[in-house]
Amino acid sequence: MKGKHYKILSLYSFFPFQENLILDLKKQLLEIENQNDLSGLLIFAKEGINGTLCAEKNVIDIVINLLNNYTDIGNLNMKVNFSEKKVFKKLKIKIKKEIVTMGINGINPSQDNGTYVDSADWNKLIKNQNTIVIDTRNHYEVSVGTFQNSINPNTRNFSEFPRWVDDHLDSHLENKKSTNIAMFCTGGIRCEKATSLLKKKGYKNIYHLQGGILQYLDDIPKEENLFEGECYVFDKRVALDQELEKGSYSICHACGMPISIQDQKREEYRKGIQCHFCIDQFSDDDRKRFEERQKQIDGLKVKNHKIYQD
Repeated sequence: MKGKHYKILSLYSFFPFQENLILDLKKQLLEIENQNDLSGLLIFAKEGINGTLCAEKNVIDIVINLLNNYTDIGNLNMKVNFSEKKVFKKLKIKIKKEIVTMGINGINPSQDNGTYVDSADWNKLIKNQNTIVIDTRNHYEVSVGTFQNSINPNTRNFSEFPRWVDDHLDSHLENKKSTNIAMFCTGGIRCEKATSLLKKKGYKNIYHLQGGILQYLDDIPKEENLFEGECYVFDKRVALDQELEKGSYSICHACGMPISIQDQKREEYRKGIQCHFCIDQFSDDDRKRFEERQKQIDGLKVKNHKIYQD
């Protein structure tokens, strides 16, 4: 905690959120931002709230009190972490049709979802031979780290997950009525919505990891931990290690994919210009633009370093 001035709050809540209240909350949050160093990304929709915020502790406390006035009985599914630096540039608030986009009508996690499993019971469930474990995150997140023996649907975004269920899920089930289906994601929101989808389609014995990977890593000692690798997060930290500290991954600024230290040693890698994921995605003109942008970034870093030294 020493030197970690910024509190990072990840949260989500499924509840009926009226449009006039959405606009009212957005206005109040922007007023808080105007007077304080508040940054992050929040998504509001008729189905609830989703997002991550970064600020000093007293500012986060103000925001939590405000959010609790709008959500169902304080049901914010909050996870807290700390950082020495800001992990977002500014505050963005987006109003969308869904707080996590699935694109299927009639899905209502606030009324119908699977069974929550807390971190303490998760290991027992996923070790059960009658359980299949599904990672509901995107393929690039899975590549950074996942639970042992979990199924990777290899989706590019969450809206592809329903199609994967229709095309592939039954092939993983020995018995549709008795096999346990355990799902997980980063913070719990996607796997919770996925359980609502599966229940609508008639599947049984559906479970999801409460609080997601982030809560699990916070709760379970390293020697008992079944998560392998690092956990991708959607902010400047890129990924968190087993201690929920900033991990070893960075971002390719050309394509946005997470790249490891080993990836950066590959011959295809050029900082800010290309990596092995995007070597064939861009034209020479694109790369010239990326190279110029990287020179400007590097020049600004040198300038700021000199100012700091003086």
